[in-house]
Amino acid sequence: MEFRTIVDIEDPGFKIGPCEEMLFVGSCFATEIGRRFQEEQFHVTVNPFGVMYNPVSILHTIQRLYSAASSDLQSTKTAFLTLGTNHVYRLKETGEIVDNCQKRPQSLFTEEELSVDECADYLRQAIDILRQMNPEIHIVLTVSPIRYRKYGYHGSQLSKATLLLAVRKVCDHLCQSVAYFPAYEIINDELRDYRFYQDDMLHPSQQAVDYIWERLVETYFSAEAKTFLEEWRPIKQALNHKPFDPESDEYRRFQEQTRLRLKELQEKYPAIKEI
Repeated sequence: MEFRTIVDIEDPGFKIGPCEEMLFVGSCFATEIGRRFQEEQFHVTVNPFGVMYNPVSILHTIQRLYSAASSDLQSTKTAFLTLGTNHVYRLKETGEIVDNCQKRPQSLFTEEELSVDECADYLRQAIDILRQMNPEIHIVLTVSPIRYRKYGYHGSQLSKATLLLAVRKVCDHLCQSVAYFPAYEIINDELRDYRFYQDDMLHPSQQAVDYIWERLVETYFSAEAKTFLEEWRPIKQALNHKPFDPESDEYRRFQEQTRLRLKELQEKYPAIKEI
């Protein structure tokens, strides 16, 4: 008997190698996953101008990186764009869609909902810029599983449905170079239990994020990257170890052994960050 439904993850058509340079732009879920990549020695840029929830704000981040001729784009091999909502806020005075209201009065803004076509168009623009900086870049689109209580739960589902349809539209149009990772479906179909949420019952728990990470590694990582994770794990644990007596000879020997193991790993994988 099967007691849960497993979400199938499509092969993206590429593999992530060890210690790659990566870009994460989008909702706080992008920050969570990006931080995990950082812990595993990937060279990661995460939301360089703050968390971005909607397709317009994601585009604004990519445009700013492009305007700065940022090396973050030029050398990035894989970019994750994570959509949180189709709701945007437009400043009445200028008519521009803002990325952050900066705690200004709500009366200065009008709230709008982007259509499926509008969301898809903003995403395509962002992808086009990424490709201008690096024609070989891999793009992964995700939809954040975090619900928005302020919209009402039905309204939140309508927002997510709009984003999912927009992502589908983009992937169908750019099928050879854009992949969709189903983080939204994994949380809502595989982990549909409140024990996988934080105390606010909205944000995924650390256990849920860890599980999504495992599913991502399983499908998206190359054999070499998986081997690297296995070799890096005991060294990472040793580096994070909190000794009872940091001045003891035993701990000094432990530190020296850890440094030697790290040096050996750095010789095998030169892209490892300095620690």
